[in-house]
Amino acid sequence: MLERDSQFKSSSAGPRVPVKSTSTNATELFEDGTGYLMGLRKPKSIRHRGKKLTEILKAHELFFRGKQGGARADLTGADLSNADLSGVNLSGAILRNANLEGSDLKTARLPGGDLTGARLRNADLRNTDMTEAILPGADLTEAQASGVEFFRCDLSNARFERARLRNVNLREANVHGARFSGADMGVAILRETDLTGADLSGVDLSTALLPKGFAVAQAAKKGA
Repeated sequence: MLERDSQFKSSSAGPRVPVKSTSTNATELFEDGTGYLMGLRKPKSIRHRGKKLTEILKAHELFFRGKQGGARADLTGADLSNADLSGVNLSGAILRNANLEGSDLKTARLPGGDLTGARLRNADLRNTDMTEAILPGADLTEAQASGVEFFRCDLSNARFERARLRNVNLREANVHGARFSGADMGVAILRETDLTGADLSGVDLSTALLPKGFAVAQAAKKGA
């Protein structure tokens, strides 16, 4: 709390005002609803290619429902870092190389989305639906991703180091080249998943549901 308060100037005449941050993140925190909330940027304060994110999300929802005026969300390369995107519907959206570091995506819907090369470090993805999403080369280092539906996802060469992946469903996902070293994968569902080429070094798989015939010792050997 002290760190947050240090970003504001005190004023007896009115509410605190944001002080320009010297960090490279350039995220400012506001006490009220003027762009940021509890350190997270609101969609209405974010623009991509000249459009407000709220407009893009609204058009995407119409597209998803097959309504007139709809348009698939193309957020390629968008800066969505530290954004409040909890519960948003981005089913089938294009998020190639998007920056989602530190964003809140809890319970968001992203089935079939293209997140190739997306940056999701430290993002909160708890209980997000990513069924059949495309995430080759995505960076989910230290992400909070417990309960995520990764069924049939392309996670090739994705990074999950030190991520929290409890109760995730990775059935039939492509994890070739993916790095899970140090991740928490308690009770993860890995049945029907080809773990060949995945780095599982330092991962406790004692409570995970593993592919038939796969031994925990194999994981240690693969990561060696």
